[in-house]
Amino acid sequence: MKINTNGIVYIVGAGPGDPELITVKAMRRIQIADLILYDRLVNKELLDYAGPDAELIYCGKSPGIHAMPQNIINEALIKHALEGKKVVRLKGGDPFVFGRGAEEALELAAKGIPYEIVPGITSAIGAAAAAGIPVTHRDYAASFACVTGSRCHNDKSPIRWDLLAHGVDTLAIYMGVNQLPFIREELLKHGKATTTSVAIIERGTTKDQRTIIGTIANIHTLAVSMNLISPALIIIGEVVRVREHLLHAEQQANILIR
Repeated sequence: MKINTNGIVYIVGAGPGDPELITVKAMRRIQIADLILYDRLVNKELLDYAGPDAELIYCGKSPGIHAMPQNIINEALIKHALEGKKVVRLKGGDPFVFGRGAEEALELAAKGIPYEIVPGITSAIGAAAAAGIPVTHRDYAASFACVTGSRCHNDKSPIRWDLLAHGVDTLAIYMGVNQLPFIREELLKHGKATTTSVAIIERGTTKDQRTIIGTIANIHTLAVSMNLISPALIIIGEVVRVREHLLHAEQQANILIR
């Protein structure tokens, strides 16, 4: 179905938190938007780049609380695009990495509404790098997987921890802080060593970033003792050791990584 309209929806990745990590294309889309629907993890500084007449609508989701259900978001995108508006759907990280961007694109395509996907830096790469942790490294890891912790107890499409425990070198787990005991149990059950290095990066790439380093054996205890909160990214794998090497080099050369 084709619809004659000048409206368009830009599904835009805002990056992992630091407003300077947004792409040039994403910034340009924000500047021309008539309407911006933005998520909880979007740095609010980015909204300052919107035009003076742009309408801003918050539609973020936090655990158990949705400011706007997904079906209502879809309807809003369609409605405003049909009114001829330039609509930006602004999402933290990358819109196609646990961001429901593909779901929204499918809804738009079904209605014949023009759309554009603007990729963003996802936190598995951005937050990890900001903490001095590469997701791949010639000596430690030739593969990595992004996993969502929010589906840990999904019986219809369970996470294959049996395959992830040994089939991938580095695990980057989103939305998994509240599931740490379960994740630990599953990985240990499927043969992951208790000494495997783990990092949790809280509010990655922002001025409030904190990084906790431990092992599968003790990371949950450390997270509780340090009152870790979301948003936080869990990195599991020997690449975490690179941070230790960088910290040592920092001490020797008097430089700083967070």
